Amino acid sequence: MPRIPTPATIDAAPAAARPMLEAVKKQLGSAPNLFRITATSPAALEGYLGLNGALAKGALDAATRERIALAVAQINGCRYCLAAHTYLGKNVAKLGDAEIAANRNGRSSDPRANAAVAFATKVTRDRGAISDTDFDAVRAAGYSDAEIVEIVAHVALNTLTNYINEVFGTEVDFPAVPVTQAA
Repeated sequence: MPRIPTPATIDAAPAAARPMLEAVKKQLGSAPNLFRITATSPAALEGYLGLNGALAKGALDAATRERIALAVAQINGCRYCLAAHTYLGKNVAKLGDAEIAANRNGRSSDPRANAAVAFATKVTRDRGAISDTDFDAVRAAGYSDAEIVEIVAHVALNTLTNYINEVFGTEVDFPAVPVTQAA
């Protein structure tokens, strides 16, 4: 049960958030609970959407972004984000079940993506206090400085949504997935 009310509709959200929620609905076909609960603070919704939109235009492809989201959600134990990114991973990024399971465990079957997911996992677990070896491994996989910055930004973006959903108990409106202990 949510700790704060989730606006039941776009019209029930604060007026300043409504245009942003309408844009989400136009893009996704609906305004999922994450967006509506975040809309409680139009400034928070604007910040989230701004970073999300900017990173979507970045160098990392959708599959890598979903892989990172799954790894971060697993570490943070976010049931909402695990459900949402499993759905998006399958239906948007076209990741298979085995790949999604690997991502949730901080790995990927794709060698280059494996370096990004492992790095994102390390950044998340160690709150950014990574070693030179960790950095060198992601660089050796062929990631540019800009891509490495984006990996860290995706960790931050996903940590934000994980925390919003966990703090406020956002009701899951995607097909539920089992939440397991982080590897």
